[in-house]
Amino acid sequence: MKPQSMAALILALLSVVSAPRVMAENLSSLPEGKVPQHIDELWAGFDPAKEPLRAEVLREWEQDGAVVRLLRYDVGNFKGAVSKVAGIFCFPKGRKSLPALLHLHGGGQSASLDGPIADAKNGYASFSLNWGGNRIPVPPSIHPSGHWDGPQTDWGKLDATHPPQRNAVNHFVGSLAPDEFTLDVVESPRNNNWYLVLMAARRALTFLEQQPEVDPARMGVHGHSMGGKLTTNLAGIDTRVKAAVPSCGGCGEISPSFTELPGCMKTEVSPLWARCVSDNAYIPRIKCPVLWLSPTNDFHAIIEHMAWNWRDKPDAQLRLSITPHRNHTHDNAHALTRHLFFEQHLKKTFVFPVTPSLSWESNAKTGEPMLRVKPDASQSIKAVKIYYSLDPHPLTRFWREAPSRRHGGEWIGTAALLSLEQPIFAYADVTYETPEKFRAIAHPRGVGNSDVYAISSRMISISPAAAKAAGVRATDRPARMIDDGDRGWQDWQLSNWDHPPLWIATTAKLKDLKWRGPAGAKLVFDIRSTSDNTLVIVIQTNAWSAFGRNIPTADYVVERELKASPDWQKVTVALSDLVAYDKKIEQPLSDWKTVTGLQLTPTYQGHPDGRIPPRSRAWHGPREIRNLRWEGGQYSATPPAGSTLSTEEYQREFNAAIDRSLEQEKKERDR
Repeated sequence: MKPQSMAALILALLSVVSAPRVMAENLSSLPEGKVPQHIDELWAGFDPAKEPLRAEVLREWEQDGAVVRLLRYDVGNFKGAVSKVAGIFCFPKGRKSLPALLHLHGGGQSASLDGPIADAKNGYASFSLNWGGNRIPVPPSIHPSGHWDGPQTDWGKLDATHPPQRNAVNHFVGSLAPDEFTLDVVESPRNNNWYLVLMAARRALTFLEQQPEVDPARMGVHGHSMGGKLTTNLAGIDTRVKAAVPSCGGCGEISPSFTELPGCMKTEVSPLWARCVSDNAYIPRIKCPVLWLSPTNDFHAIIEHMAWNWRDKPDAQLRLSITPHRNHTHDNAHALTRHLFFEQHLKKTFVFPVTPSLSWESNAKTGEPMLRVKPDASQSIKAVKIYYSLDPHPLTRFWREAPSRRHGGEWIGTAALLSLEQPIFAYADVTYETPEKFRAIAHPRGVGNSDVYAISSRMISISPAAAKAAGVRATDRPARMIDDGDRGWQDWQLSNWDHPPLWIATTAKLKDLKWRGPAGAKLVFDIRSTSDNTLVIVIQTNAWSAFGRNIPTADYVVERELKASPDWQKVTVALSDLVAYDKKIEQPLSDWKTVTGLQLTPTYQGHPDGRIPPRSRAWHGPREIRNLRWEGGQYSATPPAGSTLSTEEYQREFNAAIDRSLEQEKKERDR
């Protein structure tokens, strides 16, 4: 039978089953105006399996050995109108009773096509939900634009799409007040969009468990960014989830009244939000195994928040995989853990190592903090790295790699402090050899295979008071040599590395007090360029208002033309060489005190109205630098240490960070 005929038959059968019944209102009005006060009350009136789904197959085709169904189902009847959500369901052709994965996309994104197809190639049924209502990708053979142009997600009289949306109020952030597009006419947690999308996700689990291709006892969920929060919350409210992998979301909040923790972003939320909407309300309810997948500097999942709010989850339930130096992305060795985690808990084809333990003590002789890591040695360990930072700002801090040595079954690293007023944040990353059968699996675009995978310890934080009480002493000194190059690009985040025109190398190392630039110094490094190339050097200042609101957040840029040579070439950057990319910023960069990042790239990806127009220039030859250093200048007696992350500055920068993340993900998919 042709795919089109099969789709028509499925649609007809579904219609016969569900058409005679008109969907009843799924949620009644609040009894006597009583607003739900906690999660149990919030979800008491919603049964995700009670009403028929009335699923309709909008289009079906076969691709790479998988059956793909673009479909839509009813979330519920709310305020007299049916809310429908679309998505992509995919499974290996001819297979039944498979483990199933539910994918929840992030903000501004849409349902994935290449993700479910990769899952099907790896032996899963997979459903990617299009809760945000954005255009769904399809092959050009389905539509020449590459996007579906038929029936879509339609929230009816509600609006849980992601901004921009019909509703002028963004009910994903803070407001529980009623308006035209909310469920209730009084302030209520049912007016929050997270609640609406979670209803759709719970209905998606109902759809999956009804499919013959799915084993309902083996369903997992994963999502990135906003999808990470949704993953966390869904795992906390629906026991049908047997394994969960939140990526860059679901860390929870820290109240301003909680003063014991250094760093963090303290956020004041209403008591009702805290009891019904916050991750903090859902995390204690999670019973299934969870893999926390997030980088060190993520703007949407602050690492200190996760460490504190998930602290009561036992190691037997919780694994972590934390990529250093990154924000909202993962390297391949850490990204691979998502697949391995589902292989363990949904297929029983893999066993994760135990979460490595991390502890600290003060060295009795030197007064330096000693960090002890004990990894699980049941599998082949390739490397153990201990990272620590002394910066209270969670999004712009640099993570140093502690010098370490092996002692029996432990690795012992040493941290060095410039000041006893600095907090200490630390975690360990353990790299294992990937089993052969997982080295050439299918991945969505932007993710590659890896011969190793990495799991992490929990992050620990040490306040200045605790360090002083333990006898810690400040033994470190400023250093002019920032990076000698002996470890390659280990202290950098590498983006689009296999794309010659768009690669970017970024480091926050210049923000660390140890490597902060002396007054009047020049930034110098050696580079090897075997072909004629253009190098753009970007100095980022005061990102996320790391040094306060009264200092401009800006990129200062300079270009250097490199001539082909087999020899190392010296590049020198003086403050006077740099110009602000933003034309509204007239003042030059006067010192290095507020630098939060250094970028090297062949193409600065700014806006067309900037001082340097965007140009696409491919880099030819290897990318090697060495001896990144400061020359000249004088050290200040008291350089600014930076500040913690304020809620106001976080909200101001958040949407811009979302836009940058979406643009970066698009580049990685298109490369």
